[in-house]
Parts: sequence; structure tokens; C-alpha cells
Amino acid sequence: MAVPEPSEWLDRELYSRQLPVLGLPAMQRIREAKVLLSGLQGLGAEVAKNLVLMGVGSLTLHDPHPTCWSDLAAQFFLSEKDLGKSRAEASQKRLAQLNEAVQVFVHTSDITEDLLLKFQVVVLTASKLEEQLTVGALCHKHGVCFLVADTRGLVGQLFCDFGEEFTVHDPTEAEPLTAGIQHITQGSPGILTLRREDKEHSFCDGNLVTFSGIEGMVELNDCSPRPIRVQKDRSLEIGDTSTFSPYLRGGAVTEVKRPETVRHKPLDRALLQPCVVAPSAREVHHAHCLHQAFLALHKFEHLYGRPLQPWDPVDAEIMVTLARDLEPLKGAEEEPLDEALLRTVALSSAGVLSPMAAILGAVAAQEVLKAISKKFMPLDQWLYFDALDCLPEDEELLPNPEDCAPKDWRYDGQIAVFGAGFQETLSHQRYLLVGAGAIGCELLKGFALVGLGAGASGGVTVADMDYIERSNLSRQFLFRPWDIGKPKAEVAAAATRDLNPNLEVIAHTQVLDHTTEHIYGDNFFSHVDGVVAAVDSFEARHYLAARCIHYLKPLLEAGTQGTKGSASVFVPHVTEVYKGPISAEASEDAPTLVCTMRYFPGTYEHTLQWARNEFEGLFRLPAEIINRYQHRASTSLADVDLTSLKPVLGVLRVRPQTWQDCVVWALGHWQLRFCDDIIQLLRLFPPDKVREDGTPFWSGPKQCPRPLEFDISQDMHFLYILAAANLYAQMHGLPGSSDQIALRALLKLLLHTDRPHLAPIFTGELAESGPEQSKELQESLEVWSKGPALKPLVFEKDEDSSFHMDFVRAAASLRSQNYGISEPVDYAQSKRIVSQIIPAIATTTAAVAGLLGLELYKVVGRPRPIGAFRHTYLDLAENRFQRSVPSAPAIQKFHHLEWTGWDRLNVPAGQPERTLESLLAHLQEHHGLKVRMLLCDHALLYSAQESPESQAQYLPLRVTELVQQVTGWVPEPGQRVLVLELSCEGEEDNTAFPPLHYELW
Repeated sequence: MAVPEPSEWLDRELYSRQLPVLGLPAMQRIREAKVLLSGLQGLGAEVAKNLVLMGVGSLTLHDPHPTCWSDLAAQFFLSEKDLGKSRAEASQKRLAQLNEAVQVFVHTSDITEDLLLKFQVVVLTASKLEEQLTVGALCHKHGVCFLVADTRGLVGQLFCDFGEEFTVHDPTEAEPLTAGIQHITQGSPGILTLRREDKEHSFCDGNLVTFSGIEGMVELNDCSPRPIRVQKDRSLEIGDTSTFSPYLRGGAVTEVKRPETVRHKPLDRALLQPCVVAPSAREVHHAHCLHQAFLALHKFEHLYGRPLQPWDPVDAEIMVTLARDLEPLKGAEEEPLDEALLRTVALSSAGVLSPMAAILGAVAAQEVLKAISKKFMPLDQWLYFDALDCLPEDEELLPNPEDCAPKDWRYDGQIAVFGAGFQETLSHQRYLLVGAGAIGCELLKGFALVGLGAGASGGVTVADMDYIERSNLSRQFLFRPWDIGKPKAEVAAAATRDLNPNLEVIAHTQVLDHTTEHIYGDNFFSHVDGVVAAVDSFEARHYLAARCIHYLKPLLEAGTQGTKGSASVFVPHVTEVYKGPISAEASEDAPTLVCTMRYFPGTYEHTLQWARNEFEGLFRLPAEIINRYQHRASTSLADVDLTSLKPVLGVLRVRPQTWQDCVVWALGHWQLRFCDDIIQLLRLFPPDKVREDGTPFWSGPKQCPRPLEFDISQDMHFLYILAAANLYAQMHGLPGSSDQIALRALLKLLLHTDRPHLAPIFTGELAESGPEQSKELQESLEVWSKGPALKPLVFEKDEDSSFHMDFVRAAASLRSQNYGISEPVDYAQSKRIVSQIIPAIATTTAAVAGLLGLELYKVVGRPRPIGAFRHTYLDLAENRFQRSVPSAPAIQKFHHLEWTGWDRLNVPAGQPERTLESLLAHLQEHHGLKVRMLLCDHALLYSAQESPESQAQYLPLRVTELVQQVTGWVPEPGQRVLVLELSCEGEEDNTAFPPLHYELW
């Protein structure tokens, strides 16, 4: 790294996806935090895994209890070899391997008051109520943030106590609002008018704002936050500006987020007067019933010294009676307990399930991070989650005690909920997972723990063409540092087999799209029971959804962005088909107009894109041009873009030979881009220029620029030279330098001598290029071509030591200074914008994988009605959890026909194979469809509009013969179906007939 950042303690490459979500201040608090986690069953392992991946300073584990068979259903750090060993001690080594920067300790004694004082956060999982009350009281007394997390079968519970007065510095994930300023009046109050493109803002009355980059009314720059009032015309009252200097131009107004204070009750009071996170009164009552269920479970264990037996009706009735006799909750509307709900909870409570542990462990870990970082609002105070919809609706299909009894098997925790018969069904499944990234790794872990495909006839295929990078390691927990550079699919498959040696995992490193249908074709999908999509593009999701529709396979799909996530399920003929966006939002991906970016930037994003293009135009494209010229077959210059060579030659007449030559070039290019080019632009468009309609040219989104003067004391001026000179040296195969002291001395020498050597030979991009300049460019090209081949530099966003991001960041900053555009102070935000990084964190990833695991239970079991399935959307920053029943398939109609997106017209080819004429007759006779057009892969096979003579040539042909003639189609080995599209007489514009599946065999 060139210029030291205040965060040299942080591995930016490792946390490149996490930084945009949390920011540097929060990450620094996380890196310094100490957390105590008691309880290392499946839920505790999930919490620990997420905290270590996300870089908590130190984690102390506490769990002296021996590993037992039921632990292995959800605890992925343990195996059969660890049976009888302390859970915490057996987990420590594997946990520490996830992140070498995190210290992982084990505490083997009791939890005492003195011990608690060493930590900022204490988490209890799978603990007794008495221990929760004791530890919770001590933590509340000493200001230690305290969490309780627990799962019982298909229900989960989370409690947070962050003290009497906990301050949240940054309550939401959203970036502060910012907008460009058009004008500010002098007055009381002063009225701020926003630039035209920012008038539809989201500022609200009472928002606090600050200002930057204003010229003229400089008193507002970096002032203390000011409250605003929004006017009817969307302008802003900003307080008294009557004594300030007149506003000239530029600047931005930026929202200042207000800290919020949270007040939590201690556990003993919160048990009797629970405040629950729930979106509706009905769900509040549901959560209160689950609250009483957990209290009754604790009371049963206290009275009988054991947990409830799985699916034991006697134990369940005792638990329901205990819940009925509990003291009514304070502050809650008196509604009768849902005894059917309590009974179901009791019957299934003995189980330990991996998906439930993943979901609750993710939310709990996020709450720990909120406690440490003071970023995002914590839960207030109880969260209850249940997935009882995973159980059959028909009571006759529910498990019995004998089927759920322990068998000293790794799946005992799961069998306690669903029974041994369901476990057998799971083991025979054959699933395809597409994507071995963050979500894919979590899913593979889940597959191994639940035993999906772990039987003799089952298995999992994972497909991913990507390779492991360092930035993957903070979320993709199956990978280790020594795996960097290896194929994701192969490493993930091997790691999954380590988790469960009985599971056969096949790795495919070929992309799954239209180009590989000879690999992933009819024969492949005939051996697949379902597909899980863990891909990062909408295009890939749509392709997989189309394959699942074609082969009638269920599709499970999940995605995340920062703290937001979704998990969806699509079941043939039961739910609607996948209909996600075709691509990311156009507003995010639309390219900026070149003219705007070059000469009239209005946002920091514009200057970043300009700087990114500068990198390409200086350090990659010219090198490629010169190298091609070196290897030219003739002396012709017709194919050489000489103008693109101007900036890379710059002030030099010969190739650079030394580090000093590179510095001279960098200094000359600085002068060209940030001074001379701006002066030239202002000659063409003076500050006082007006348009034909009389309005100022430099108004609205066009900010009038000003040239900069090089100042070695300015960090970004210096960083630009350092980065540009090193990149120029790399391109020419010369040694660079990171010696900042020596560079400052050299720059002072160059700047205090006469500067003719810093004047560019070739003028900027706005100047005209005449014949003389073209001649000089040709001569320079000849000179540059005589040395060794140049090295074109490929932009690398994750290599901080390469000066790539340094150059882009410095260039964007200087360009912003030219145009008075405010800049983000956070390096991570700049990197995210220029690299188009999708923000991602381990907690959200784990949560959506767990949610898909729950839907997998439903898909694998007996056929289920649509009401059993759930789409889930969550936002861990804002504590939103929305679960909904999917839509039913939309029904389309044409005359007497009805169909959905899952349907097709199946027509056998027959023996001997039918002709086109026979096919058309079959469709009319059996389906009442008079075909107007028939297509195969957009190629026209038949049209009713053709002449009888033309039709007579095609109607007698066999269908496959016709397809071969028209499209050149060659059947793939094992291909079973030829897909045709049809248009029929009488159809309306919005009619989309189902595909015709012409069955070859």
C-alpha cells in the first residue's frame, strides 16, 4: 500500500465484500472485541463460525460437555472421532483455521463474575434457564451485552440485553443521503436548491445535514450538522445564512445519521413482559405462545431432569399443562394459548436440526456484531422463529416415538424430528448444486449434515467454473488459505466429503449454460431429483429455472446483498415458475455517457469511472498497441490508433530507462490531466458562457471546473504520482519504488528546477491533431517498438499492493477536486463502486442457506400443498423477517385448453417417425390447435402462409429430418426430446403456448 491508511491492521482483500456493509469504524471495533460463547452444539458452532469468519478479535469457547451422537446432526466441527470429548476443546482447532487473525480460546472452568468482566459480549446457547438468569443478571449489572440463543426442533429463540442505555451510532445499512447543490440564498432561513437530477430526494424534516465542496459560501463547508425543513418545491431550509458569503457554485449536502439509544430490560423482567419482534398482532400472539412454550420446556427439564422424549404424547401433554399453569405475561392481551401449537412444539422439541441452527446462529452472530460495532439496530428484545410447516399437515403422517428413537447415528438429532423413514428418503436423493461460492459452501455443509444423498444410490453434484480468491475466505468457509487458486467446485466437494464421508460429491468445473448442454443434457438431468441455485447473476438464475421447467425439477434459489437476503422455492405444478429480473437494475448498470464522464462529471461515480478508464488508456491499451506493432506483418500503420498513444508517451521522447524517468512522466501527466486539460476546456466553454436560450452553460448538472496546481503536501497529489510512476514502471519492465521519503525528495528537486521537461510533447484530448503531430507519433511509436515487449496491466481490484486501486482512487479524487464534487471518506466505498463489488457478509449467507434447508425438507418428502412452502425475505440490519406462501402457477387459456408455465405438449415421435404433416394433424386432432407457425430454436420450420408448392416440399419430411435441414441440428448422445415452439390460428398477442416436447424415444 502506498500512502498508509488508518486501518493497516485490516486485511482489505480478505474483507473486501464485508467492508462495504460494515465500514471501517465498525470493523475496527470488531477486530478489538472479545466475546465469550458458551454452548458448542450446532447452534453454538454456527455462531462461532460466523464470528470468526467476520474477524472478531478473540472468541472464548465454553462447553465442557462431551460430544454425543445427536450433536453431529448440526455441529460441523465435530465427527464420530470426537464422541466423548469436550465439545469446546474438540472444536477449537478447526474453528481457528477459519481465520488466522482471530484468537480462539477455550475456558474449561465455570463461568464466574470475574470471567464475565473480560468480555464485551457474552452468548449462551443450549443453556438452562437458571444459568441464563444468573449470567444475564451479572452481565446487565456490569454493562456486558448478553444474548441467549436456543433451538428446539423446528422452533428457535433469541434474546438480547444490551443494557439500560446502549447507543447505536449507525442505525441503518443505507448510505447517508447526498445531493448536489444548485444554489443557496443568503437569508434567514437560507434556501438551498438542489440540482435538477437530485430534486426527487428523500430528505425529511428534521434531518441533520452538513455540507462540502461549496465555493463562495464556504462557511457551510464542514460545519456542525444543521437541521433542515423540506419545502413544497423540494428545496431545503437550512437555517440562517444571512451573514455568510454569497454562494458561487458547487458543493453537496449530505445527511448526518443520528445516533439512537436503546434501552433493554434484564432477562428476569423480560421473561415476564416480553417485547417480541413481529410484524402483526397475530404474529405477536404466536410469538407469545412460543415464549411460553420455551418456559414450559425449561420447567419440564427442571422437574424431570431430562428433556422431552421425541414424539412422546405423554411428555407433550405434561409440557402443555405446565405452559397452561405459567403466570400470564404482563402487558400482553389476554388470549388463550394455542395448545395445538404448544403440543406440536413439545412433540418435535427433542431434535437438533442443521437448518435451524444455521438461521438462528446467523441472526445471533449479527446481534453480537451489532453489540460490538454499535452499527444497526439490535433486536428489541425477543425473536421467535418456527418452521413447523416442515411437518406433514396430515396427523397420520407424523412420526411415532419408535421411528424417532435414538440409534447412535450421526442423524439422531434429525431423526428425532422427522423419523428414520424420512432420513432414508433423504439419503437416496440426487441433487445438483450450481455455485460453490459463499451460499454454495453453506449449502454443501447443510447437505452433509442432513445426509442429503448420503445413501448408496444418492449423491450431490456441484458445478462451478470459478477459482478460489483470498476475498472468498471471509464467507466461503469450506476454503482455506492454501486453497487459493484452486477450482472452487473441487475443493468444496472434497471439504464436504470430509464433513460426511458417506456423501458422494461430484465436482464439475464446466459452466452450466447453453454452451454445455452436451454435458448437462437429458441424460444428466434424468439422474437429478432437484436443483439448488447459488449463483450471483439473474441471467444464470433464469437459465437454471428454464432447465428446471424443461425437466420438471424443483428449484431452490437464494441470494444476498449485504444484510438483505432471500430464499425461494419453485415446485413443478405447485408454485409459480421463477420470474426474477432478467438483469440487475438498469439504474445501477447503465453506462455513463462518455461525454458526461470526460468533461462534465456530476457525481463521484462519474469521476471513478473516468479514473478507471484512465487506467485502461494508460497502462493496458497502449502497451497492447505497441506490442502488436512490434509483431506486425507489414509496416502499415493503418490499424494503429496513434492518438491513443499520446498520453502514454507524455513528456518523454524516448522509452523510460530509470525510476526517475517514470516519475517525470507521472508528474507531466498530472499536469496534463488536472491542469492543462481543464484550462483547454475552459477556453472552449468559459465560465461565463451562455446557451442560445440565455441560460448559463455551466448550470444544472454541469459543474464549472477549475485547474489544480500540484502540491506535494496534498496526500492525493502525492499518491497519484507514486501510483502512476510505479504502474508506468511495471508496464515498461522497470523496477518501481515504494520509498516515499526518496520520492518526495525527487519531486522537490524536479519542481524547483526549470520545467520545460514537464511540458507534454503531445497536447490533451481536446486539442486538434495535425499532420505534424501524427508524424511525431509515428516516430515515437518506432522508438517505443525497439525495446522489449511492454506488459499490459490488467486492473486487479483485490491487489492493494499493486497500486491499481491507489491510482484509480487518487485520479478520481483529483478529478472530483477539479469539479467541486464531494468524495466519500471511506476507501472501501470507493473500491466497491469501481470494482462493482456486491456487498456480502457471512451471517446473511448462512441464514439464507438455512432457509433453503427448511424448504428442502418439504421438497424431498411426500407431495405437499402450496401452503406448506415459504418464500423468505430478510434484512438483518433492520430486523425484518418476511415469510410468505408462494403464488400458485398462473393459468393461461386458449379455447378449451388450460396450462401453466410448467406444462408442455408431449407428442411422441413414433416408430416409424411421424412426418411434419402427421405432427400438424396430431396437434389439430388431439388439442384442437391449427398451427400457423412452427419453430425450432427461433428457426422457422413451417408457416401456413407459405405457398402450397413450398409446403409440399416439407410436409412429407420426418420432423427430425426437417429440423436437420433447416437448422443443421445434430442430436446429442442420449437426447430424448426436441423442443419446438408453435403459433396457432386465433391466438391473441399475449398468448404463449406451452412448448411442444417432441419425444425422440
